[in-house]
Amino acid sequence: MTLPKLAFLSLKNRRFTTFLTVISITVSVALLLGVEKTRAGAHDSFNSTISQTDLIVGARTGPLQLLLYSVFHMGEATNNISYKSYLHFKNHASTEWVIPYSLGDSHRGFRVVATNEDFYAHYHFRRDRSLQLEQGKIANDIFDVVLGSEVARRLGYGLGKEITLSHGTMEGGGMDHADKPFHVVGILGRTGTPIDRSLYITLEGMEAVHIDWKTGAPPMPGQEIPASKIRKEDLKIEQITAFLLRTKSRIGAVYLKREIDTYEGEPLLAIMPGVALADLWEGVSYAESGLRLVSFFVVLSGFIGMLIALYTSLNERRREMAILRTLGAGPKKIVMLLILESGVLTLTGLILGTALVYGVLWLSQPLIEKEFGVYLPITLLGSNELIYLGVMLLGGFLIGMIPAWKAFRNALADGLSVTV
Repeated sequence: MTLPKLAFLSLKNRRFTTFLTVISITVSVALLLGVEKTRAGAHDSFNSTISQTDLIVGARTGPLQLLLYSVFHMGEATNNISYKSYLHFKNHASTEWVIPYSLGDSHRGFRVVATNEDFYAHYHFRRDRSLQLEQGKIANDIFDVVLGSEVARRLGYGLGKEITLSHGTMEGGGMDHADKPFHVVGILGRTGTPIDRSLYITLEGMEAVHIDWKTGAPPMPGQEIPASKIRKEDLKIEQITAFLLRTKSRIGAVYLKREIDTYEGEPLLAIMPGVALADLWEGVSYAESGLRLVSFFVVLSGFIGMLIALYTSLNERRREMAILRTLGAGPKKIVMLLILESGVLTLTGLILGTALVYGVLWLSQPLIEKEFGVYLPITLLGSNELIYLGVMLLGGFLIGMIPAWKAFRNALADGLSVTV
């Protein structure tokens, strides 16, 4: 009888123990691959929060601070920039398009972003995906507002809802623009990015709510300018917070960045979002290490379970080993049998664990993207994943050497003397 057939029959004879061991390895492999794919998907989704944008320009500050308030709508800008500077670089020969941002207000804890139609036309995420309206239209009139999907879902707002913006970014600050309400005209489709957690108005809308504010203070009672008297053509935009820019060529972005950083009109800073996102992710990479550490410990526990199952079964198999020795099987064959059994268990667990991950991914991919904003592509195993599986398979064979060595040391007479 060949060694593989003998190993198969031996495992079949202990089918319950074999089943539990395979399940343990399967779960360990599935968790390891699941964590790896989730980590890679989260990394890719993070780096694709903004795409097809070559430069982000704002007042001179730290690159990460500029990235956080312009893309993630977190933190505060150190200063605004003049609308004149925005127009200068919008009309630059190297520029393809520009998206202006004006920040500073909020609604019930969600940031308000003032922009124009270029935002809806040119903003991209996850490489080539563009913004889509789930309902309604884009904001055009002074007091129009478009909601991100998460804002609409959490606040229960729909088209036509009248809302009031608050001055500043703190919820419950008590400085509301109550005399100038906005009306919801559109709701964006879900993107899984910070876009979902913001409200979007026009640049003129941002100017309108502050038209009667002097030096950052609200107007005195009776001195408010009613919304009905504000006309779009009467509003003059003088400042914005930042702008996103795409150049006509990649090499043009490098030269334009240098020109912006040395612009004499006012102190500006231009950053490349891809570089800044990579730096930011590197700063939180300890989370990746933590996920990997947890998954490796689970794999280790699976191997320990297999070792215990094989090792404890040796006492029950001492007569089997003795009979094999009597029939002419040498010590090396006994050792190879146990190593082969361990390898078969590991290989079976690897195959089932991989199949389980792809099955779960296929079923849950749309839900994960919708609920958590993480896109997990169904792709072939990457080089890192193949290395992990290869190491696990090798580890399975090595684990089998421990009980094999124990079986090798069992004497023939010891095996025949077992009482049954």
